[in-house]
Amino acid sequence: MAAALSRALKLPGKKGSELGEYDPLTQADSEDESEEDDLVLNYPRNGLGRDGCLGAGSSKLRGGRSGRLVGAGDEAQEDEEEEEDEWRERLPSKSRQDRDDAKGTQYWSHRDSARDRGGEDRGGGPGPLGGSGLGVHGADAEEKRLRVKNTVRSAFFLVPLVCAASLVLLCAFLIPCQKGELEKRPQWERALGDAGGVTPPALALWDVDGDSVEDVFLGVTEWTNDTHPTRGNKVYSAVALSAVSGLVLWKKVVRESVMYIQCGLQYSTQPQSAVVLLIGKSVLMAVNGTTGKTLWSCLLKNIESQAVLLPDLQGDSVPDLLIATLPADEALDLSLTLLSGRTGAKLGHPVPFNLTGQGKLIGPLLHETQQGAYYILFGLGNVEAISLRDIYFRATGNTPITQALRRKDAGWEGLKKTNSSSFIHIYRGSERVEFLLPLVVGLGNNHNSLDTASNLNSSKSDWVLVYGSSKLSVLRQKDIRKEWTFNSAPIRSQPAPGHFNDDGILDLFIQHSANGIMKALVVDGANGHLLWSAEFVCPHLVLETSAISTSTGQSAFLFWASDPITAQKNVIKTTVSPGVAAAEPLIRKLFLLHPAHPTILLELTSTTDTAVTSAVSYQERQKDASYITVSSRPTPGSEPGARIVKSMSLRAAITKGQIVRLEEGNKPGGPVKPGVFEVNKFFRGLSFKQ
Repeated sequence: MAAALSRALKLPGKKGSELGEYDPLTQADSEDESEEDDLVLNYPRNGLGRDGCLGAGSSKLRGGRSGRLVGAGDEAQEDEEEEEDEWRERLPSKSRQDRDDAKGTQYWSHRDSARDRGGEDRGGGPGPLGGSGLGVHGADAEEKRLRVKNTVRSAFFLVPLVCAASLVLLCAFLIPCQKGELEKRPQWERALGDAGGVTPPALALWDVDGDSVEDVFLGVTEWTNDTHPTRGNKVYSAVALSAVSGLVLWKKVVRESVMYIQCGLQYSTQPQSAVVLLIGKSVLMAVNGTTGKTLWSCLLKNIESQAVLLPDLQGDSVPDLLIATLPADEALDLSLTLLSGRTGAKLGHPVPFNLTGQGKLIGPLLHETQQGAYYILFGLGNVEAISLRDIYFRATGNTPITQALRRKDAGWEGLKKTNSSSFIHIYRGSERVEFLLPLVVGLGNNHNSLDTASNLNSSKSDWVLVYGSSKLSVLRQKDIRKEWTFNSAPIRSQPAPGHFNDDGILDLFIQHSANGIMKALVVDGANGHLLWSAEFVCPHLVLETSAISTSTGQSAFLFWASDPITAQKNVIKTTVSPGVAAAEPLIRKLFLLHPAHPTILLELTSTTDTAVTSAVSYQERQKDASYITVSSRPTPGSEPGARIVKSMSLRAAITKGQIVRLEEGNKPGGPVKPGVFEVNKFFRGLSFKQ
């Protein structure tokens, strides 16, 4: 046999593991085509044709030059035995498992060498046992399965690791960044003009630079050394400030002091078309809200009120205006003038009314009844109503051309005392009316806005009536009857409607001052019962309270006061010398009251300045609100004080606010007072909405 002869001669033909090694027995004379040479040339190299070497299920022979199977069954068995003896001689110190591994290594080396030769030897031919190398494919499948298994194991390890790392980053970075973001909310302070005493300047809010934050419009008075025959040594102007940075957007110099600033009148649906009205004593001017450029102006005498937004009277798709004038020499001859909202031209002539009564001017206000009829409410000490249809007819002599003015409300017309009278008596009595305002939350903070949406709500509501200085009532708009009446000490500032309890009916925050003590009250809007009260050291200022809607569905109330008076503080107060108390500067504090914690106030800021007016600007995206104040700051010496405009983010102020308890400690048997952690958690989670 060729194999036995090769082993006896110890030739290297069977020893190497590479398929390309030289074997003298296979290099017989190529010219000799004997059957024996064919047998030698077709014998499988290196003995790798056995099943035991190829692995389970592998019975194919690879590596032959001609790809043929040679030898009979007995010769194959004999070769296998001889091959096994050869392996034992070469690896005497290896175990069976090691030998099997070595054989497998020879197989893979054989396979790689065949691949390196470019597929020259591809395995058995197409004979009965040739096939296509099932052992190789089985090994490939096993290797692929192992790779998939390792991938799944890695995924099971890496996915929880990535999730844990993300959670750590969220807690370590994002939460502190949110707190830092609150501290970066719009907060600024700017000095504009002279203090001008405690007279409230004109103030309005409207977004004119497109950043979704309401900007600030303010009437400013400045002293100058230059003299002018009409202005004297004062310069009057209207200034627009960015609500984000406090920078001046534009400044408009006018010839007289600005009494009112109103925003929101639009000529089209484009937000950039918003018109701002500047109202002085004898001129009404419309300017572009973005640039401050004059659009039109109208000269009137003795303007006494803000402008009232009316429905379109001319059919030009622009709302028109109404304004009241009251000549100083004829105190009872109040006139109502209709103006075109597009051009400022007068519609007809002013309509005079000979009113009986004395006191401050009430209104004018627009009211739309349930039947869609429009009425104007106004008066001096008393409150009267007259149909807008009648005013238009008396001013122009023409029948209204728009359908809105042709409607009548039989219920309201039946309230007239006589058929010949044009007036409907809303309130007429011996006690003069101090305030009449629509029962709408946040109305005062809009500062006479002329946008249609705000006026739609306010023109369909009930009214808050304050008369006789100390009586508070709610008038029902459907029949002009008093819902209830609450008696109080003299009310000096306008009531603030807001939701204190959860009955869905607006409640009223009022305040009054007497004998150095300011008392704050919340009255139930449903029945006039007292819901909350507290006493404070009088702050010596009259400033409107702001009611702000919150995420809880209730309102937060912002008001100015000095230290609250409790039983303990009252004892201390009586022991202080009056002279010492007078020498100390009065510190005024801004408090926030939320109905969820009625025994706790949050002190947001404190100052020695005298705040004269305020407003609330909402930021819907941030769910925040800015509290804007205009204050008079005294200066040392004889120089006039400065007027300070300040914007403060409420959510940022809450994070730094101080807790003030109105009741000291827990009473035996009483409810447990909330802890500091619980209170801070509630207020810091509070957000604001329009």
